[in-house]
Amino acid sequence: MKVKKTALIICNDGKEYWITQKQFWNMVREGVVVQTGNHPLTGRFRGRDDQLLITIQHTVLNKATPIHTGEVLRIIRSRKNK
Repeated sequence: MKVKKTALIICNDGKEYWITQKQFWNMVREGVVVQTGNHPLTGRFRGRDDQLLITIQHTVLNKATPIHTGEVLRIIRSRKNK
């Protein structure tokens, strides 16, 4: 089943990222994001860009570098298909 990314995060540098609502509300509870709108669910990143970090299978990635994140996801998917 495909995950619907329906919440929008706007960074300090103007970049926008779509995430799931569950991820969005977790970030709001942790104080990383401030909700700014409802339709679509929108929030503004509160910290510095170097604080926008995610972990994928024990690998720490910066969400502001989608090329790196995409490459790691591609490698993980190729390992699963073997």
